[in-house]
Amino acid sequence: MKPPPFAYYDPTSVDEAVSLRAEHEFDSLILAGGQSLVPMLNIRLARPEVLIDINRIEDLQTVRVTDTHVEFGATVRQHHLEVDPVVREKLPLLPEMARYIGHVENRHRGTIGGSLAHADSAAELPTAAITMDAEMVIAGPNGVRVEAAQDFFAGWMSTTVDGDELLVAVRFPVPRAGTGYGFVEVARRDGDFALAAAAAQLTLDESGRIASAAIGVASITDRPVRAGAVERQLVGMLPTRASVREAAAAIVEEVTASDDMHATHAYRRHLAAVVTARAVTAAVARAS
Repeated sequence: MKPPPFAYYDPTSVDEAVSLRAEHEFDSLILAGGQSLVPMLNIRLARPEVLIDINRIEDLQTVRVTDTHVEFGATVRQHHLEVDPVVREKLPLLPEMARYIGHVENRHRGTIGGSLAHADSAAELPTAAITMDAEMVIAGPNGVRVEAAQDFFAGWMSTTVDGDELLVAVRFPVPRAGTGYGFVEVARRDGDFALAAAAAQLTLDESGRIASAAIGVASITDRPVRAGAVERQLVGMLPTRASVREAAAAIVEEVTASDDMHATHAYRRHLAAVVTARAVTAAVARAS
């Protein structure tokens, strides 16, 4: 199938893109990597009057590194997370996560900002973002605002970006030295959407007990969620196989996804506990 007709713009600056968004608001859609939007256009799930292609905006293609943060422009490709040695050194959870995103071809074209703005509850990047306490940088007619990742995802494929705004970057804080990390996903086939996925970052104290924990879980509700109940049980715990599994079981109460063509509600409850326990176990093994 071919997409419906639309007016096409390819601005070369953030200001120009924001001006177009302000003029057309929810009648417009943003084209970044197109890995989700183009199929949606072709099967008429999306029918914008205006398509704003942001790939010519050089400011959105940059990576800024400081001692405390790494900021990715919205059109930085997902493949960058796999190959950049700075990312591997400062944010090792991201390359661990990135290999699960679609296929190699998708990651070479798909963008970091595109995945976050698309806000699929089964997607890997949103899950990593809430786990790592990322910040979303959003430009609009009134300037730039920053929103915490946990507040950014508003529901099924929905965010807090308004009709006259544009996600321009995402900022990840660099975890302290010795932080362990893990990402585990279960899908029917390699590259399929996750039936359940979990990301974990944690630290250990001198006695080997868990000092801090951040757990994000995907594909169990209408958005990626932080597993607060699991985190609270983990902190102060001496991690063993049994104790981690017991703590991870608390995630099942967060599962609201109903039966669908991919999995039943009961199976997702089971998987949520499994991937959470495995992600935490991997993070413990890497912590020092």
